[in-house]
Amino acid sequence: MEKTKIDWCDSTWNPVTGCLHGCEYCYAKGIAKRFSCGGEKWSDNETFILENKLYPDDESDKSSPYPYGFMPTFHKYRLDEYKNKKGRNIFVCSMADLFGDWVPDEWIAEVFEACEKAPQHNYLFLTKNPKRYEKILGRYMPPNMWFGWSQTGPMGNKCDFTTHHSVRTFISIEPLLDPFKEFHIRGVDWVIIGAETGRRKDKVVPGRKWIEDIVNECRKADIPVFMKSSLSDVWGEPLVQEFPKELKR
Repeated sequence: MEKTKIDWCDSTWNPVTGCLHGCEYCYAKGIAKRFSCGGEKWSDNETFILENKLYPDDESDKSSPYPYGFMPTFHKYRLDEYKNKKGRNIFVCSMADLFGDWVPDEWIAEVFEACEKAPQHNYLFLTKNPKRYEKILGRYMPPNMWFGWSQTGPMGNKCDFTTHHSVRTFISIEPLLDPFKEFHIRGVDWVIIGAETGRRKDKVVPGRKWIEDIVNECRKADIPVFMKSSLSDVWGEPLVQEFPKELKR
């Protein structure tokens, strides 16, 4: 995908789609369902691999980006989409959690191989399952690969990144659902903050002080902060939208 409305990256790339976390505020599931061509019928214990754009089960599905709905799907034909593109900051698997427990190691390995073939880009990974990063952190990772995790309220890091100096890390606090009483940001290179979007009945609107507390802690640790546009009504303008020097456009 060439364009994206996600304001902290230049492009999104989805060689894997689908997720089994079941978050009630998930925007991606709604998108996948909308463009699934009836793919929501698949059960939760199935995963799929698509070798090319022509899906063997039903040719009428060939125009659908999510032929199996939000079930985990490996779109192998997308691996080289950015191989010959100009360098940019790419959010990898915005429509999936590449490091979910249900994702085979082989899928992750093939995505990493595709990244290595196109080193002109910065690759930003994001997961709700950061403990799976521990298998990766045991070896050198190139500085153009950024490993982030999502959290919606106070929680301790599940990995200690301070001992892995070559690894670039970030936290995406989105949606911000609770005020932070404790902060665990040692070894983090960037913090992104965003509010819940959509029309969910119990949608949470964060307090301004919640945001201020996070920003103040980042200032103490000299960590750049990026506020998503979803915070405009709470924070006002201008938003704080800082990038680490390695990601500056």
